[in-house]
Amino acid sequence: MPNLKNAKKRVLVNVKKEKVNNEYEASMKTAIKNVEREVASKDKEKANEKLKVAIKTIDKATKKGVTTKNTSARCKARLTKKVNSME
Repeated sequence: MPNLKNAKKRVLVNVKKEKVNNEYEASMKTAIKNVEREVASKDKEKANEKLKVAIKTIDKATKKGVTTKNTSARCKARLTKKVNSME
């Protein structure tokens, strides 16, 4: 347990930040799974709609520092490739 006042504050702040980061990461993963579910069901219109939402949530997570630029770019590229390869 921290003894100094600033160390105690850092513990509290880190707990809050961890909670927020986990929310962004969870919403990002959910959006990705939604796109993959639509791709599996062969529904291109819904997949495109879900892709737009997924890209938006991935960008938000990147902006908040939850993921790096390269990770988000790779996720978006893979999802876009999956949707575009549908017939």
